[in-house]
Amino acid sequence: MTKATARVAVVTGAGSGIGRAVALKLQAAGYDVALAGRRESELAMTAAAALPSGGRVLVVPTDVADAGSVAGAFARVRDTFGRVDVLFNNAGTFAVGTPIEDIAIEEWRRVVDVNLTGAFLCAQQAIRLMKAQDPKGGRIINNGSISAQVPRPLSAPYTATKHAITGLTKSISLDGRAHNIACSQIDIGNAATDFTSKMADGILQANGTLRPEPRFDAAHVADAVQYIADLPLDTNVQFMTLMATTMPYVGRG
Repeated sequence: MTKATARVAVVTGAGSGIGRAVALKLQAAGYDVALAGRRESELAMTAAAALPSGGRVLVVPTDVADAGSVAGAFARVRDTFGRVDVLFNNAGTFAVGTPIEDIAIEEWRRVVDVNLTGAFLCAQQAIRLMKAQDPKGGRIINNGSISAQVPRPLSAPYTATKHAITGLTKSISLDGRAHNIACSQIDIGNAATDFTSKMADGILQANGTLRPEPRFDAAHVADAVQYIADLPLDTNVQFMTLMATTMPYVGRG
């Protein structure tokens, strides 16, 4: 696509890991990309890696858990690019592995605020723009997780939010039909990022043992997200699971 016809993507958590990989993949493919995240310095590093031949890049420091910050970010995207065609709802956080009875309410709320409320707030702002723009419509891709299907031990806050993302995905899909808004969820298992680095040394399994787990190149996530993003709006990948082939997922728990 040319700069004159470039579509616009917003990527949250774009300062590192999967978010950075996806943002750079879409930018290289010609999308104008808004990089959203809390750490402006990390977003600037992502922007610095963008290709001169690709789409435009906008750094938008954003706290996805704060409604005002999210509203301001999408206002900047609208004012700069004029529309939003794709939102990759990727920002997320873990909690320290803790038995359910010992989880502090502050920790529970922190994870819920980022992983679930943050995805909701970003989707809400994107949908408002998608319904109002001409031509209207767009696509929201939610980063679920393997934990949207089966939990890891001692991960109640994270797992609960990722299960909830599935409900949010289905609700957006249903409510977006009349407005040409599609919604997908990609559940990722062990993409190789700093987020998952400890898995190479060993991570707690359901039987109480520690076991190293295989990971795969995050570039494959970027490929998958671009595939979904490039689909016409009359076609959707509702759910996709992308995982390291030999990770202990099937039968986990």
